[in-house]
Amino acid sequence: MTTLDDLREEASTVAARLTRRAGRFFAGLPRPHFSRPRLSRPRFSSPGQVLLFVAFAVVLGAITHILSVLSMPALAERNAYARLSELMDSNVLTLLPDPSPQQQVLPMMDPAFVSAVCLYDLSVAPLKVRVPATADYTSVSFYTAEGLAFYALSDQAAGKVIELDLMTARQKAALPEDEEITAADRLVIESPALEGIVAVRAFVRERGMRAFVRRQLEAATCTPSN
Repeated sequence: MTTLDDLREEASTVAARLTRRAGRFFAGLPRPHFSRPRLSRPRFSSPGQVLLFVAFAVVLGAITHILSVLSMPALAERNAYARLSELMDSNVLTLLPDPSPQQQVLPMMDPAFVSAVCLYDLSVAPLKVRVPATADYTSVSFYTAEGLAFYALSDQAAGKVIELDLMTARQKAALPEDEEITAADRLVIESPALEGIVAVRAFVRERGMRAFVRRQLEAATCTPSN
């Protein structure tokens, strides 16, 4: 009669046989071989090829940098024109508040200057800009709505008063032929777009002169031509 102990012994014998057979089976299989992946490196046969590769990398990096810088104004959701249009009307020269560490109307404003801005719109008529020169230094710069500068003029070149006409290419072509548009007292600036920014800056030599310089810039105008 088969007892429980006999069944346990028989099961143990069968398990031992299976274990030995499995060991022999796996021992006969080929062992996998693992190796580190080799990184391919550029092979250069001469120093000239090395210099050519370096020059190509430098040029590619420079092109990428230039494209990224030029695309920043176009990709910005709130450029300077959009921010300023919430604070002022078009074709009106507006003095900006003095910058402080806590608040600035525009980024990176120089506290040594008094600044004024005019958002221009040439859809109706050309713009006449007139800025009296201050005691030290005064400049007028023109930017597109995307923030790209296209013209600048200072009192050192214009004299006591910076006076000019801003217009589009079509408006300039429509001027009468007998008008002396090249005269020194009427400088015509061609705008690449209907909308843009006129930025006026006046240097303040001493802190006590700041109020005086601001009063001088209050006489500046940025109005459509009649």
